[in-house]
Formats: sequence, C-alpha cells, structure tokens
Amino acid sequence: MIPVTLETGDQAPAFDMATDGGGRARLSDFAGKTVVLYFYPKADTPGCTTEGRDFSALIDDFAAADTVVIGVSRDPVKKLDRFKAKHDLKVILGSDEDGTVCEAYGTWVQKQLYGRAYMGVERATFLIDGQGTIRRIWHKVKVKSHAMAVLEVSRAPGGS
Repeated sequence: MIPVTLETGDQAPAFDMATDGGGRARLSDFAGKTVVLYFYPKADTPGCTTEGRDFSALIDDFAAADTVVIGVSRDPVKKLDRFKAKHDLKVILGSDEDGTVCEAYGTWVQKQLYGRAYMGVERATFLIDGQGTIRRIWHKVKVKSHAMAVLEVSRAPGGS
C-alpha cells in the first residue's frame, strides 16, 4: 500500500464514521462550515486527554468561528463514550476502528518506540474549509498550545 500524502489545497477525503453518543459524522454533514479534524493515537492517554481538553476549552470560540471540531482515533465508540464523560470533552469523537479514515488522511504510519517498529496513528490535524478543501495541515503535532494555534488559523479569512 502506498501511503497517502495530502497537501494544502487538496480536496479532503470524504469520511463517514461512528461517533460518541451513537451518532455519525460525515464530511458532507458539515458543508459550508470549517472542520477541524484532529487525529490522536489513543483515548484516555495523557497527551490525547490534554489535546481533547484543550480543544474542548475552546469549543465556544470554534463555534463562533463557524468551526466544528472532531477528534479521530481507532478506539471503539464505547471507549470514546467513557473518555468523553470522564474528561467532560465537548468535541465530537469519531471512531475509526477499521482505519479507513486514518488511511485516507495518511495518519496511519509506522512509528518507533524503544527500537521497535509498529503501526499507529500520527497525531495530526487538518483544517478543512466549507467547500471541503484542506486549508492547513499540522503533522507530528506537539499538544502544548496546539488547539489555540488551530483556532487562530480557523479564524483567519480562508483558514490559512
């Protein structure tokens, strides 16, 4: 399989995934709105919890910028429900159990830990405009101040 490499200006791949609370999220559901699609490795781990809390703390600001925030992991919906309730998260949490969304966005990558190679989700964020065009991509995200940086870009005309 050839890894997907998306760039700013590309059309965002369509997605349709289960979400926390028994819902679904489809890119087409958000036509006309800006979408922040952030990928994180695993629910209820320290960095992923911080990232979810940071985006949640700014959810009203994102809403004021007509922006929807969706966190994506390969965790099952039940785990996402527990994660959201435990940390009072305000973002939509998408379950990509089969990995199709991660693969479409190029975030299912080979990682290294203690000399061992394995496949996992790259912490990455995509800012998608109301016409479905990728306006900004952040790869290998460092959690500290990331949500605020994404908010600032989402407020900018054209989202770039």
